Amino acid sequence: MIKFKTQQKVHEIGKVKIGGQPGENFTVLIGSIFYHGHKIVRDEKTGEFEKDEAEKLVNLQEEMSDKTGIPALLDVVASTENSLCRYINFVAEVTDKPFLIDSPSAKVKITGAKYAREVGLEKRVIYNSILPDSKPEEFETLMGCKIESAIVLAYKSNVITSQDRVNVIKELLPKIEKAGVTKPLLDTFVIDIPSLSLACKALLILKSEIGLPCGCGAHNAIATWSGIKTRFGSKAVKSCTVSVNLIPIVFGADFILYGPIEDCCYIFPAVYTINASYKYVRQMGEHLEF
Repeated sequence: MIKFKTQQKVHEIGKVKIGGQPGENFTVLIGSIFYHGHKIVRDEKTGEFEKDEAEKLVNLQEEMSDKTGIPALLDVVASTENSLCRYINFVAEVTDKPFLIDSPSAKVKITGAKYAREVGLEKRVIYNSILPDSKPEEFETLMGCKIESAIVLAYKSNVITSQDRVNVIKELLPKIEKAGVTKPLLDTFVIDIPSLSLACKALLILKSEIGLPCGCGAHNAIATWSGIKTRFGSKAVKSCTVSVNLIPIVFGADFILYGPIEDCCYIFPAVYTINASYKYVRQMGEHLEF
């Protein structure tokens, strides 16, 4: 297993620890809920949803977390301001864990951050995400709302190589720090199958040079693969989803946005297998320094 020579930082958000040497803390798994096309959502604009079904999914992820010991968080996705505020209220009721606020719209995320501050949830919020194109208002909101944690995403139109990803993150970190974010989570950006390996290499570089918690949305590699069912059949989707989520963990990822929360039943046991193996090897001192 890998041991990084650089001291690894551990962020504690709520009661959840993220970061450290591989095998020190279990990988944090983040499932998406209320995402575009999610069957439990009745109306994306108003935020109407099937509350009982949503609660079942949250409880299912919590159950898998309890069985494996792997921390489980929610990536709360919304397309409108009203819906995000509504989702925040629900999540705050059904879990005491930190959660991510996520939207394609900066305006929606800003509203969500302000609402979280208004109702006293700012210490539980992880802003998803800050990237090079983020507007000044987003940084101002992070500061004003006292949001301590944010995903720092290495996405830029001309970013291709692993080093490009590393450079983007390094350029963003001073801005994030100035905005009062003391617990950044570095996302090395996966968009398709080829980018998965590049993201993993960037993750290795960042942990070895900076030591901050790193991870990625590995599931994107499969979500954007339009021909997978045609080529391999529908059953291949699950096996490939497991594979892409495990690869970054082997390289030391501290967190993974694993995709739809429904996938927790087979993602958590698979990740537990890797985590348990790493903890055992760590205890034996069998390290490969990097």
